[in-house]
Amino acid sequence: MFRKLVIGALGAVLFSTTAFAQGTAAEAKAMLEKAVAAVKADKAKALDMFNKGEGGFRDRDLYVFCSNVSDGKLVAVFNPNAKNLIGTDARNIMDSNGKAFGQEIYNDATKNPEGYISEVSYMFPKPDADKKPVPKASFVTKVADLICGVGYYK
Repeated sequence: MFRKLVIGALGAVLFSTTAFAQGTAAEAKAMLEKAVAAVKADKAKALDMFNKGEGGFRDRDLYVFCSNVSDGKLVAVFNPNAKNLIGTDARNIMDSNGKAFGQEIYNDATKNPEGYISEVSYMFPKPDADKKPVPKASFVTKVADLICGVGYYK
């Protein structure tokens, strides 16, 4: 009986989607740097890949999001819990605690020179999970006429 419990517990850990599904801060920052290079090479193609989670722009719970500098409208996000936000002004997005993190992301990215990476913390639901908000931080930067970021769950 004990052996079955141990094997069952080990299997739950090895095959759980949450046990190994979480990207790290370093991986998020590296994905953002890759996203910046993709936008500079071909903006339209990059945004398409970001929205589809292709080309290495979705890794476990890491994904790219972008909005326009001019009007703040969200133009790319892979998270299925946030697809409804495409076309909306990202500056108006608040977390479950009322923190205006969308405005903070916009402010950080636009007040700093292009390529400067800042970090913003907030609450947000994980992709492919329930819609319960959890602690998250995003690295964000301005690239051309976009603000792009990659977040990681803490």
